[in-house]
Amino acid sequence: MTNYPPLKPLHSSASLSPVKLAELGRLSREAIKQTLLPGGTHSLKARSDGTLLEVHHRIRILRNRGIDVDSLPREIIPGNE
Repeated sequence: MTNYPPLKPLHSSASLSPVKLAELGRLSREAIKQTLLPGGTHSLKARSDGTLLEVHHRIRILRNRGIDVDSLPREIIPGNE
């Protein structure tokens, strides 16, 4: 298992859409986790320091459900850390 740094949002929580959170919140945690797998269109992408580049809404939902999102597999995108 790969040890990843903790995920940290690129944007503040205030920027999250309540409508999108409600819509995605209807999905099961397993369904959400499947959409985050590396190689997918909307996979979990982060910088090497853990900065989250996409999927902020899905990560928030999983965190709120008690899922350890910091251990999820991710695509590392090079950037200016």
